[in-house]
Amino acid sequence: MDENEEKKGKRVGNFAIGMMSGLLLATVTVWGVFIGRTLYEKHSSRVAETAATGESGEESVVNQNMLSKMIAIEDIVEERYYLDEISASELEEGVCDGMIEALGDKYAAYYTAEELAEQLETNEGSFYGIGAYISIDEETETPFLSGIIEGTPAEEAGLRTGDIIYAVDGEKTYQMTLDDIVARVKGEEGTEVVLTIIRDEEVFEKEVVRRKVDRPTVSSEMLENNIGYIQITEFKDVTVDQFTENYAVLKGSGMEALIIDLRGNPGGVLDAVVDVCRQILPKGLVVYTENKAGERKEYSCDGKREIQVPLVVLVNGGSASAAEVMTGAIKDYGIGTIIGTTTYGKGIVQKIISLADGSAVKLTTDAYFTPNGNNIHGTGIAPDIEVEFDAEAYYGEESVDNQLEAAKEYLEKELGR
Repeated sequence: MDENEEKKGKRVGNFAIGMMSGLLLATVTVWGVFIGRTLYEKHSSRVAETAATGESGEESVVNQNMLSKMIAIEDIVEERYYLDEISASELEEGVCDGMIEALGDKYAAYYTAEELAEQLETNEGSFYGIGAYISIDEETETPFLSGIIEGTPAEEAGLRTGDIIYAVDGEKTYQMTLDDIVARVKGEEGTEVVLTIIRDEEVFEKEVVRRKVDRPTVSSEMLENNIGYIQITEFKDVTVDQFTENYAVLKGSGMEALIIDLRGNPGGVLDAVVDVCRQILPKGLVVYTENKAGERKEYSCDGKREIQVPLVVLVNGGSASAAEVMTGAIKDYGIGTIIGTTTYGKGIVQKIISLADGSAVKLTTDAYFTPNGNNIHGTGIAPDIEVEFDAEAYYGEESVDNQLEAAKEYLEKELGR
């Protein structure tokens, strides 16, 4: 493989072909913003008041009957539970987990202080893990790798996009949540995780040593005929500067058309995608959100840097959340052509709300809408030109990315070549 073919093969290997938005192994991607409102202290007085007065508090789960039941269960566990001892803090964590789990929202979660610190750290652009994305097929509840980061333990171990994760360290993953799978795959630098993989009906194990992964979220190159190519793998705090730099280099190198590759991009931070969009969109809305009270928040662009060259955006079923914000805005304004397959369809927002003891809850708090007022939750964004991904060509000797080739052909026609 010559240098150009090698670059193309690595680029192709970075995008996801899965049905569900991916999560980076050793991190969780949250579309939304962290807010540090302290609610724990505000409501602690209510608990004390309820316990003192004996009021039933039928409108709230925190009432005298519930407090009495919790004390009774704790006593029973302490007196009769036969297996390993469990601490009071573990029981407390279980209660909080259970309240959030009862919502039936796969995006909601309770975080201990330690878990919260890990979530916030992921926005800095590095983490400890194997360097791959994981997704879950909603129909089969089967987890699979939806993308591999270049130069990471996952790539070095020979893992591939599309590999099904049957087990982690011998523990079957079927019906595990994404957070549970991520928690099992991530770990301390230098430690080993064993993944049981299913690939083309073959079952085998891969031993992967975890290490620190510096996560470049943006990469670029100039293709033939002065067509620029930018791949955004997710939207993190570091993405804005990375996009700005890569975009400037391409423009300074005589770029006459641009491909933005959002395939397998699971989303990320709201402010990051908005700031990236502000570098190419015309004047107007980028996106707006609405909460349960109907309160609307708008994110706008001044239009001073609207893109002036033909644009194609590549998407697939792994393009989700913040990636759909960008796709939806570009499509609504008609400044680019969407090529690929229908996006995932995640039109809701999660925010992390901190508590006074350092823990936090992640909740779905808003829906988001494209500039034209479309909410794509559950439906996704259909491409302007549908091109199914050719896996055989992708993994073949030629390493052909047929969707990228379709984008190049479209732009060459737009340029009159």
